[in-house]
Formats: sequence, C-alpha cells, structure tokens
Amino acid sequence: MRKNISSGSPWEDVVGYSRAVRIGNVIEVAGTTAMDGDVLVGKGDVYTQTHYIFTKIEKALTEAGASMEDVVRTRMYITDITRWEEAGKAHGEFFKDIKPVATMVEVSNLIDTGLLIEIEVSAIVGSR
Repeated sequence: MRKNISSGSPWEDVVGYSRAVRIGNVIEVAGTTAMDGDVLVGKGDVYTQTHYIFTKIEKALTEAGASMEDVVRTRMYITDITRWEEAGKAHGEFFKDIKPVATMVEVSNLIDTGLLIEIEVSAIVGSR
C-alpha cells in the first residue's frame, strides 16, 4: 500500500510530487531545502540550513511511521563543496550513532540562489 506524505506546499500539486512516499517498509523523502513557506531559514549559513532540513525530514519520517534511526541513505547536494564540514557537522548531530551511507556532491545551483544545500533520504522501517 502506498502512502503519500505532504508538506502542504502548493508546489506539490503544481509539479506533481510528495514530500515523502512510503510503500511497505520503504520510505523515500524528496529533496528538502531550508524553506519554511516563503521564508529561507539560515540565509548564508550551511550548518543552519542543513540542521533545519534534517528537522523537516524527521517530521516527514514521523508522519510516515518511521524515525531517523530507520534512515539507510542520505544524499546531500551542496552549492559550495568547500563548506562540506558545516553540512557534515549537522549530519553528524542527527546520525552519529545511526551511520547511514551518505553522499555529498557539489551542484552549480539550486532552485533559489539562497539555498545552499538540498537533502533527500531513504529509510527502511525496522532496519535498526
């Protein structure tokens, strides 16, 4: 059975996507940014954006019946790879003991120039 999780963003209907989708015990969380409605959280601050994004992802996972402990993979798209340690610090705060596989790649830009990082995760409920 499929369960779509919505963030409430009007773009979900326009573009045709969900914040997260759960099928069976697998949950995929879409690329998530530091936007809170129309407000950018952590302008110019990779650490703050990353931390905020993981709190948004955690909320989506909870709604899907999972937790951060169920995360098996993270994918981080950062606009300036020289700032990887800032993102890595926030990642470590959430996943220090869980240790999912992680990918971080530099991208030329994201949908808004203020966005410094976008993150998606994969989770398997009961994997821990």
